[in-house]
Amino acid sequence: MKDERLRGKTAVVTGGRQGIGRAIALAFARAGADLVIVDIVFDDGKLDALAEEIKKIGRKCLSLQADISSKTQVEKMVKLAVKRFRKIDILVNCAGVWLPGQTLLECPEGNWDRVIDVNLKGTYLCCQAVGRVMAESKSGNIINMSSQVGLNPGTGAGAYSISKAGIIMLTRQLALELAGYNIRVNALAPGIVKTDFNRNIWDSPQAARQLSLEVPLGRLAEPEDIARAALFLASEESGYITGAVIPVDGGWQVSTKPRRE
Repeated sequence: MKDERLRGKTAVVTGGRQGIGRAIALAFARAGADLVIVDIVFDDGKLDALAEEIKKIGRKCLSLQADISSKTQVEKMVKLAVKRFRKIDILVNCAGVWLPGQTLLECPEGNWDRVIDVNLKGTYLCCQAVGRVMAESKSGNIINMSSQVGLNPGTGAGAYSISKAGIIMLTRQLALELAGYNIRVNALAPGIVKTDFNRNIWDSPQAARQLSLEVPLGRLAEPEDIARAALFLASEESGYITGAVIPVDGGWQVSTKPRRE
């Protein structure tokens, strides 16, 4: 059966060039949505290649370069999206940075600023700019990307965990403020996902195996696992859900101790 859950919808996906963002953009396109895919990196051709893949599915797609930590660039991104599609039904905030291995005592101010500016401020700026468009049409759906380390601290996560915890409260506050405009706001909190973003963690077979033993479901997540959860939140199947933070971590949050053979 053809999936048309998002037929007639227009979705903006930041961080769409690769990893989770790319998987979400493709899942949305296959469900019938037109896409605006956004990334700060543009000249390696990956974003345009994704746009072509989406068009082959039969959907319209606009690819844009933007630094989401810049209010000016975010507002320009939104204007271009509205100019092309006249509306934005769904926003997925996937863009983010991670500087691993630093404790908060070791973290240089510049690294703190970069992580907070992109992950937390950038998510806020996109929610604000797109939220205003959605409020005018009194309809919309925002999905933010938190993390398991936004729910519980993680070794070496440093400023990243703070930014992801902030996204959780941002999601809940916006859900409260925007409910009157018929805008739903939710967040996903993935565990370790096999993407280039964190390849240094899972890239060796030994490391991947050891990490998998700590996940009750026995494996690390693929980007498509997160995309399926995002598709649920983007569709009317979740029409009475707002302000929620959904772990997509194979049971990591409820595990009391690492799995052993």
